[in-house]
Amino acid sequence: MKYLLLKHYRGGPAPAIDHGPMDRWTPEEVDAHVRFMQDFAARLAETGEFVETQALAAEGAFVRYDGEGRPPVTDGPFAETKDLIAGWYVIDVESWDRAVQLAGELSAAPGPGGRPIQEWLEVRPFYAEPPTVTE
Repeated sequence: MKYLLLKHYRGGPAPAIDHGPMDRWTPEEVDAHVRFMQDFAARLAETGEFVETQALAAEGAFVRYDGEGRPPVTDGPFAETKDLIAGWYVIDVESWDRAVQLAGELSAAPGPGGRPIQEWLEVRPFYAEPPTVTE
């Protein structure tokens, strides 16, 4: 079963440790954090549980259809996902328990001073099959 491990900048539960924004970390702390996440992905690739990971850039906009012949509408009076979502991992594991175990491991990525950041990760299953409507 596939799961999304969603990394948030904000919008989740209050962090266990306030490690501040990454742009305030030293270059060595950022490198250690990124290396941890790359090693995590490599380990999952070896076990066959890795599907994909992506980090998101800060640029972006909400876009929606605004009617025939009209240009799309961008942005609005709401929180931007670029302020909320930092990136994700897609994993393919045997169970919910394994997905939760891996999210806990990823939450231990190092931050300032090399301490685990203990960030909250959102774990969401993919639909195995498209949902159906019954009457």
